[in-house]
Amino acid sequence: MFGIRDAQRIADEQNLDLVEIAPGAEPPVCKVMDYRKFKYDQDRKAKLARKKQVKVEVKEMKFRPKIDVGDYTTKKNHVMRFLKRGARVKVTIMFRGREMAHPEQGLNVLERLAADLKPYATVEQQPKMEGRNMHMLVAPIKGAFNEKEQTSTANEEPSSRSNES
Repeated sequence: MFGIRDAQRIADEQNLDLVEIAPGAEPPVCKVMDYRKFKYDQDRKAKLARKKQVKVEVKEMKFRPKIDVGDYTTKKNHVMRFLKRGARVKVTIMFRGREMAHPEQGLNVLERLAADLKPYATVEQQPKMEGRNMHMLVAPIKGAFNEKEQTSTANEEPSSRSNES
């Protein structure tokens, strides 16, 4: 255990800095180090951590309670594309006028979509009515799209070879 003056003298002799590590300890704990290099290393680690951080994106797809089959299929494919890219999808059913009297129609659309997306996504937030809109949040299942793509390409290869012979 050195005094502050002794520790500062040792640090100056080595051309280093005296850095207080634990000021609350009794006696306070200090370390002799190159403070600029320490700060540089900390900044590099923080930058690397930010780089590896995954930002979760939330996309939104809006449906109507009386949606037709073709429109439903198109919007479902858009939702699939968002899920394939790893984004969560907020599915919204918008009600207008007298449609508000039949929220079960919107609920049926959301349940049908959840059933269609079951192999690819999980329902993170169950359908919930807020004002004139009904919301549901779906999140992709990790690896679900990779397995489907591998099986679909495996099924296509033998048929293309048989056509060549």
